[in-house]
Amino acid sequence: MQIEQTEVIISTPDGQMPAFLCTPTEYVRKPAIILLMEAFGLTPHIRDVATRIANEGYVVLTPDLYYRELPNNKFGYDEVDQARAMMYRLDFGQSMEEDLQAALTYVKARPDVYPEKVGVTGFCLGGGLSFFTACKLSDAIAAAAPFYGMVLGEWIDAVKNITVPVYLFFGDADPFIPLERVKQIESRFQELGKEYTLKVYHDADHGFFCNERSSYDPLAAEDSWGKLTRFFHKHLQEAV
Repeated sequence: MQIEQTEVIISTPDGQMPAFLCTPTEYVRKPAIILLMEAFGLTPHIRDVATRIANEGYVVLTPDLYYRELPNNKFGYDEVDQARAMMYRLDFGQSMEEDLQAALTYVKARPDVYPEKVGVTGFCLGGGLSFFTACKLSDAIAAAAPFYGMVLGEWIDAVKNITVPVYLFFGDADPFIPLERVKQIESRFQELGKEYTLKVYHDADHGFFCNERSSYDPLAAEDSWGKLTRFFHKHLQEAV
């Protein structure tokens, strides 16, 4: 499939947010996916993932959530401390909700997108924010698939607001997300009767999907990619 890659600018209440846009060149309406970046920023790897998803038949938008700290807001995978410091400077409240809403508003307004068929996924920081989007903006999306996202306590409480199917991916060797936390998340979904699937990969570390990280697990990455694409096909494409 031919994919066009462009840089776009999205207006937010705090300013102009750049984003990476991948669109299949075959001009028919398609579902869309918001891909949310890792703590390392909008890196070449995340751009590559966006292109892979677009090749499955989606318009893919990846916003630069560190736009307030341009231009030096991307990090190598060996710059963990710098990346975490920038991640922790984010406002995980109203400002983040407004940024994500702006990205959703942009993609839904495109003439090549079915506005009622938008999914969200992401890795690391983006996994947590995919969870956040499902909690805060369920009305604006059709499905969410967070990868090894750190989930704040108030977000677990906010699971009550989720109205879309969610697929959660974790590794049981992740030092940032203990299995106790994963069980707490799953218990909350079960208690509330929410539609969810949770997959925990044995011996998989944080970042297992990323082939540029030392924690890359090719078997877990391949399996989760298949599960991710089938999940979005079911919830975003089959009903189109």
